[in-house]
Amino acid sequence: MSFDPWLSLPHALGGPAGSGRIRERAADFRVAEELGFKPRGAGEHLFLRLRETGCNTAWVAGRIARWAGRPRSDVGYAGMKDRHAVTEQWFSVRCPGGRHPDPDTLAVPGVELVATARHDRKLRRGALAGNRFRIRVTDLTADPQRLLARLESVRVRGVPNAFGPQRFGREGGNLRIAADWFGGGPEPRRELRGFALSAARSLIFNAVLAERIAAADWERASPGDPVQLDGRGSWFIAQADDDALAGRLAALEVHATGPLWGRGDPPGDGPGAALEKAVAARYPDFAAGLAEAGLDQERRALRVRVRDLEWRFDDGALELAFGLPAGSYATAVLRELLATPSAEPSAATQAP
Repeated sequence: MSFDPWLSLPHALGGPAGSGRIRERAADFRVAEELGFKPRGAGEHLFLRLRETGCNTAWVAGRIARWAGRPRSDVGYAGMKDRHAVTEQWFSVRCPGGRHPDPDTLAVPGVELVATARHDRKLRRGALAGNRFRIRVTDLTADPQRLLARLESVRVRGVPNAFGPQRFGREGGNLRIAADWFGGGPEPRRELRGFALSAARSLIFNAVLAERIAAADWERASPGDPVQLDGRGSWFIAQADDDALAGRLAALEVHATGPLWGRGDPPGDGPGAALEKAVAARYPDFAAGLAEAGLDQERRALRVRVRDLEWRFDDGALELAFGLPAGSYATAVLRELLATPSAEPSAATQAP
């Protein structure tokens, strides 16, 4: 594959301002989920907020099912988390009649109970407002003034909303599954099917984003292009007479968008649609396979606002704290700041 969906992405803000290391310890990379709703306080679904060290989400979900004596399908979670981190995330487990085991008896290695709640529905994938990150970059080598200027650029301008390497699996394994399937091989089992579809969509999106970065228009939108409200899934077509659009784009209130490929053509009649069709044509098996799998065209912002970005320098390290909306990657923020050795992604991670 000529285009690497992560390594081939151009830098949007001038290239790394130095180098450092991440994930030397699990505690150097902390993630805390922010639910997109408040549990009702009643219902047969027990919600568990867990702090996990060195654990992946699917494994913890299986241990919860065993503890509660319930089928694995009765356990829900909103997002997948990497095991090379300290993470806080919510799980739900259905307990018919409200008869659930004592949460204090949950004993899973590397897992600590933080909070509980009750709700009337299972926790579904994607039911997140976002994630909060606290990241420590060690072995820091950078010119302080250049790095400070880059941090300020990230705070003011945001970063390209690229899909991170986790999306594609270890050594591109999720993409290979998609390529085999779309090339005439057997359809993968259900879980791997989701990973393959997500990876194929992400490949085309990142390829479009790379073109927009190279053209220096990833922050812009033209009349006829679909634009998305910040932090929202809704989008609209930019109009030629919208005098306020440029100001809203500069204020990060709205963002240009790229395709999550599926059936039909990209929406709008602006220059973005023509570019997207041209990029998708480079990957005909992926584009056709996504359409044949029944996915419709959807949109994703090309840019992500980095919320509440804070930083401090401590004993040769850089400590960062920030928030991102659900579906955006901390690695997309880090790559605009510093060159860091990539942690090996899981073999299969994050379906949509």
